[in-house]
Amino acid sequence: MNLTQNISSYVRRLGAIGVALVMGGLSFTLCAAPPADFPRFEVPGQEAAMNQLRELFWLHYPDAGPKATLWDEWLPGAALWPAVQTGEHAEKMRRHWGETLSARIVDPEGYVATHQHASIAHQLGWPFPFWNQGRRGCGWHFSFHNTVGPNWRPHDLVKTDGWTLAGAADGGLKEDGWRIEVNRAGALITAPPWRCHTYEVPFLQLRWNATGLGASQPFIEWTTPAATNFTRERRFYFNPATANAMTYTMIPMYRHPQWTGEVAQLRIGLGNAAPGGVTLQAFFSQYDTRQNINGQNFVRGCAKYFWWTGDLNFLRANLPRMRQAIRYLMTEHQALERKVVFTDWVGHEGRSGFKRSPAGEKVIFTGQGIGNNYWDLLPFGWLDCYATVQYYDAVRTLARLERELLAHPEWNIPRGVLAFDPGMLERHAADVKATGNRLFWNNKTQRFNACIDADGNPHEYGYTFLNLEAVYYDFATPAHAQTILQWINGDRLVAGDTAQGADIYHWRFAPRASTKRNLDWYFWAWHDPESIAWGDQVQDGGAVLGFSYHDLMARLKVLGPDNAWQRLREIIRWFDDVQAAGGYRQYYDGRREGKLQGGGTAGGLGMDQEFFESVLVPQVMLDGFLGFAPRGDGFQLTPRLPADWPELSVDRVRFQNHTLRFHVRRDTMDVFTETTSDEPLRLWLPATITQVHRLDADAAVLGTVPLPAPDGEGARQFDFAEGAGLRFEWTALPPGGS
Repeated sequence: MNLTQNISSYVRRLGAIGVALVMGGLSFTLCAAPPADFPRFEVPGQEAAMNQLRELFWLHYPDAGPKATLWDEWLPGAALWPAVQTGEHAEKMRRHWGETLSARIVDPEGYVATHQHASIAHQLGWPFPFWNQGRRGCGWHFSFHNTVGPNWRPHDLVKTDGWTLAGAADGGLKEDGWRIEVNRAGALITAPPWRCHTYEVPFLQLRWNATGLGASQPFIEWTTPAATNFTRERRFYFNPATANAMTYTMIPMYRHPQWTGEVAQLRIGLGNAAPGGVTLQAFFSQYDTRQNINGQNFVRGCAKYFWWTGDLNFLRANLPRMRQAIRYLMTEHQALERKVVFTDWVGHEGRSGFKRSPAGEKVIFTGQGIGNNYWDLLPFGWLDCYATVQYYDAVRTLARLERELLAHPEWNIPRGVLAFDPGMLERHAADVKATGNRLFWNNKTQRFNACIDADGNPHEYGYTFLNLEAVYYDFATPAHAQTILQWINGDRLVAGDTAQGADIYHWRFAPRASTKRNLDWYFWAWHDPESIAWGDQVQDGGAVLGFSYHDLMARLKVLGPDNAWQRLREIIRWFDDVQAAGGYRQYYDGRREGKLQGGGTAGGLGMDQEFFESVLVPQVMLDGFLGFAPRGDGFQLTPRLPADWPELSVDRVRFQNHTLRFHVRRDTMDVFTETTSDEPLRLWLPATITQVHRLDADAAVLGTVPLPAPDGEGARQFDFAEGAGLRFEWTALPPGGS
């Protein structure tokens, strides 16, 4: 397995499901069976299927704690609603999610850090690529002390040969780096000549610490092959090191107008006012591995945390950061002006990192084709459809939150200069949807392009995840949503696709991630895709279990509950076979087709190890068929039952300070709470509701409750302080409910 295979398979590996499972400080013991107080899904006549779905949920629930930022959109809902007190799981989940989201780094400009595992790549970005994977970067590592490795850094340390000092003396190589004794103000540290190119050096990183030095304003200077003298015109300042601590300073050289073309030599000016000492651990170039979806995920993760917990203190602390993240996307990515996410970071132009010459030889463009999201080998960028879909949903999420704040001044959430007018956000989201559907829609294949690159070329490989998320997040127009589902459901064949019709579900548990073989569109280090068979990489004909959630939810929305239930039954049958074999690793042990990715091995199927989003699939019961959606002051219920479900029950739903149980029939819906609160709840209910009754714990009717009129947002307010629950009667099942 080559280096890039290692990178792809390992990069999302933050932990593994096992007997004991540790998640960034949150540790659960995984029991063989769900505890008694873990939520149950109950449908008469479907007991075995519902039990398997509960088993699937429990298998992945303990690993639904916080991970890297890209999971902030997917995991909080699944993590926060189960009211499982065994092992204090629910309390641990709430506490850890609140602490982690509050600790997400938001830089001074508003960029939200990736928080993936360490490497020598950009400290706030994805852990690869890094400088020695290219050809025109530069780097010197004098110590690997506390540096992750060996696959995430160079293999060899360097000596100080060729370096020159002015105003300083060589103190020798120590465990943590090169010690430099600074004996006068304005000291200079000059690196040996090294030809590198600014395209592959958008950032420089300096790993160093300093003591003394007085007030200092350090800087980088450089020469070029044509301009051989160091001058102030080619100078770029940066922040001094933290005293007595190793500091990882990222220097955005790409912002200097003269940082173009080839560089011949670099030097560090300490800009110090007094003598002191410096330890230089490493000095090297960095690609821009920031991700253009982090802000969207952070905003939605924070909103979900607040909606599920009602934690006003959390919201008060994090809302300014959420607003800053959206404003960053509007400005840095020009989304407010362009109505789509535009990413022109160096190396993110949407172009492939290689091409084939007329003779068939590959030409490699190191530094080009850097990824922007979960699909880390694919060069989404420039005019980026995936980031735009996520942005659209994040803007609508913040708009809903801003409306809630205006309706609840008693929450005491400061508005401040960063606050948004919710109407403006809603209008902007509508513009983004209209522009995105016009710009990214591929009229030939009748599905969305992944992106349009800097040369104006669209890239389209039948990415089911992109198209299904576009439907799920309501980004796709109704006409486009219908066309997408016709393709994925096998009712429409796309000429030129490698997988068509039933073969889209070749892997049973999820649609293939892509339906057209991709041999040409990757970042530069993944330049031999033909060496891997179709379906043996997740992004090229493989599949990821978790994204069946978006498939199920899109089917429910467009094709109805019967179609969604049919697809879910196929997933449950597959999982039944998996369980009978002893689990994922035993089922895919080489005796049948399919190679698992994860835990250090490359493959085409993602469901365990670093594929934490597998926990999403059972959420279709709560989010989809029950139609539950949390709000800051209540929740929405829009049940949609398949024709062969006479009723549906879901219990142990922890919403804010309530533990809820739901029982939906063809003509009634019961909502029970185990807790009491003096806070009334606003409920968004089907319009066909005619009567409301108060119930005791055994579902006996205690009396009729006047049906409140809906407010301006369509919600009705109810007091749950008396009795155990409420029964809502309707004249007909909500539309699409059969």
